[in-house]
Parts: sequence; structure tokens; C-alpha cells
Amino acid sequence: MAQATATVPTENGSKYLQQLCKHWSHKLTVEFDAQKGTVTFPNAVATMEAQPASLLVTVEAPEAETVERMKGVVADHLNRFAFREAPLPFDWQ
Repeated sequence: MAQATATVPTENGSKYLQQLCKHWSHKLTVEFDAQKGTVTFPNAVATMEAQPASLLVTVEAPEAETVERMKGVVADHLNRFAFREAPLPFDWQ
């Protein structure tokens, strides 16, 4: 299982994770509350955890290529919801 994690500095992590989870819940399996969200894609899982000054984002998939692609999908969607702060810095590890 391949994985990448980014700590994204923002004071609005809870707001963004809820917006993103609601957005994806129309087509994907999503579980979330104000502090944590999990989105299950057909071949990957993205989790987000709101912290006081950041949003912790993790992408997991069976293949590294899928993780690389999903990093872009998640970052792109988060930047759309965080347009006042965008582009958010994603330091993927």
C-alpha cells in the first residue's frame, strides 16, 4: 500500500474538509464530522483531519501511481474550496 501525507497550513481546516466531503458524498462513500473525514474512491482512500492551524491530508492506494494522481485531485479540489487562501501549500511526504 502506497501513501502520501501533507500538513496543509490553514485556520479553516474543519470548514474545508466538511465542504469537500459534502461535495464528494454525491458520488462516493464518505464519512465525516467537523474534525475528520474519509473519502473512499474506487481505487484510493483520502482522509483529512482538522487541526487548530492545519489540515492533515493522507492519500492511500495500492499503487504509487494512483497516489500521485490522487494527490493532485485532492489538492485541486481543496484549493477550489479554499479560493481565498489558494493556492494552499501541500508538502507531501
